[in-house]
Amino acid sequence: MSNSDPKPMNPSSWAKKTGFKPKFSGETNASDSGQITLPTNATQPDTNLDLESGRVRNQAVHNANGNGNGVGAAQGEKVPVKKRRDSDGAPKNSVPSTNGQANAPPPVDQPMRRAVRHEEVVDDDEFVHRQSHMKYELRDSPGLVPIGVYGIQHYVSILGSLILIPLVIVPAMGGTHEETSKVVSTVLFVSGVTTLLHITFGSRLPLIQGPSFVYLAPALAIINSPEFRGLNENKFKHIMRELQGAIIIGSSFQALLGYSGLMSLFVRLINPVVISPTIAAVGLSFYSYGFPIVGTCLEIGAIQILVVIVCSLYFRKISVLGHRIFLIYAVPLGLAITWAFAFMLTEAGVYSYKGCDINTPASNMVSEHCRKHYSRMKHCRVDTSQALKSSPWFRFPYLLQWGTPIFHWKMALVMCVVSLISSVDSVGSYHASSLLVASRPPTPGVLSRGIAVEGLSSVLAGLWGTGTGSTTLTENVHTIAVTKMGSRRAVQLGACFLIVLSLIGKVGGFIASIPDVMVAGLLCFMWAMLTALGLSNLRYSEAGSSRNIIIVGLSLFFAFSIPAYFQQYGISPNSNLSVPSYLQPYIVASHGPFHSKYGWLNYVLNTLFSLHMVIAFLVAVILDNTVPGSKQERGVYVWTEPEVARREPAVANDYGLPLRIGKIFRWVKWVGL
Repeated sequence: MSNSDPKPMNPSSWAKKTGFKPKFSGETNASDSGQITLPTNATQPDTNLDLESGRVRNQAVHNANGNGNGVGAAQGEKVPVKKRRDSDGAPKNSVPSTNGQANAPPPVDQPMRRAVRHEEVVDDDEFVHRQSHMKYELRDSPGLVPIGVYGIQHYVSILGSLILIPLVIVPAMGGTHEETSKVVSTVLFVSGVTTLLHITFGSRLPLIQGPSFVYLAPALAIINSPEFRGLNENKFKHIMRELQGAIIIGSSFQALLGYSGLMSLFVRLINPVVISPTIAAVGLSFYSYGFPIVGTCLEIGAIQILVVIVCSLYFRKISVLGHRIFLIYAVPLGLAITWAFAFMLTEAGVYSYKGCDINTPASNMVSEHCRKHYSRMKHCRVDTSQALKSSPWFRFPYLLQWGTPIFHWKMALVMCVVSLISSVDSVGSYHASSLLVASRPPTPGVLSRGIAVEGLSSVLAGLWGTGTGSTTLTENVHTIAVTKMGSRRAVQLGACFLIVLSLIGKVGGFIASIPDVMVAGLLCFMWAMLTALGLSNLRYSEAGSSRNIIIVGLSLFFAFSIPAYFQQYGISPNSNLSVPSYLQPYIVASHGPFHSKYGWLNYVLNTLFSLHMVIAFLVAVILDNTVPGSKQERGVYVWTEPEVARREPAVANDYGLPLRIGKIFRWVKWVGL
């Protein structure tokens, strides 16, 4: 190797540069905080901490010139570097470093620690390979039956993320149960199609694409725009077409951001300290919707939350046939148990009142007794929805099923900013999932390609009319860690199953018939999970650093305080608003503090500054990129350099496009290896 070539690097020092030192316990590798632990060795007191590489370096063993080529300064002999094998059995040597950092060899007087099954540890200079904790790796194909079972399991475990958003936005748009059923089927269909596109032509990581909670708040803000309040006839279809137009333009901007290579530049500003409060703000921002809806039928909603908590926490280590079913299937199990309990109460007549009919609107009820109990009948009974009976057995979701999209630039500008936040969310998911299943993190070009395909996927979601954009589901990374399934073939097969399932109209009707109280109970858990997953990104940085603590604290505080000012501005305490209390934060476009002569500008600014995730992102990205801090302290993500990717066969096999499509993009360095 010539002197101009990069220095050789241990195959996994990219992980250690982010402060990632996992201690696998058999459940997940996300339990470690990523902090550096100094080894206690009385015989070697002269050690110092290398903040750039995230390890302790021994100056007596490391070469004096810092070339890191494995030559001891005292002995003058090379220390052998242990090879590890790729998933296809090919040995993998150390590869050139992505930033020229040197790797110190292990001290000769310290014996190599023996790896213990189910409780792997990490040596100071060697990263435990993913084979020690993943059942199936990225390119493994163990057989049709195993990948089929694991693929279906993968989707069932994140069922809440796929189905809950339509159950929130369609009623807010004035849609019926039948229309909710159609949107749910469309979401399942688009999620399957876009997941196949992303795994095949995007980042190629086993990440599921679906409706993201990032798009929920802006969608509700558009739904509650002042121009839609007077609509009565075809209100749902009109608002859906407006959402489609905004999503298509915003997603086109995201695709342009990826394919133009601008994402490769923008990602330099995105670090764990930025991603953590941004995603956490997404989950925390819906507190006004969660328990207030649960409280409409407390005995059902509280049991829903309790069952999910017990399954996911207290029963999480119980295994059945080698699978932790309570942890993996906490959401569907909680839904099934609570639904069965509510069904028994309904059939037992607990929510039946003499002379009262649930099908009669409260305004038409003559009896004061019936009006008093109408709310309990509406929210506690499980037989109020006719979605399952009215839905057909077979229905194919087709393009433009709600009509031609309507394009308004003021709504499109809001969605452009939201697509940027969605890209920030995906950056964290790419990095976290690559630590679990891939031989290296993706290159900046692969990352840009993944964001571009996500933009194209959201365009498809807009054309089909799902009501939200399509992006990488953050919860998917947690599912990979828990199920230990990293095979892309399993997720692809599961996506095909999801497409077939979406064609059965009764499935959408069944999901649409879930009572609102149960939906809110599941959302309380899902939003709490999203908040925790966002904050867990801090494990790649120095979470105890005062710099990071202040930045995250300020980001989260202003993410709630500034939107509260915008949401409450101009509203009198005694005002009688026609929208429910949990949707009032999203009507800010009509009364916010911006009142210029340009109506569209007022709409955009009042709406954007009322979104918690936008404020969290702005505060975090400004502070993190202006306040001095080392790479180790900030937890700067290390992405694989294209030169390294082309020299390492495993990286090319992990992220290379299939069917030799990658050769077409070789000249476009910013969207490939």
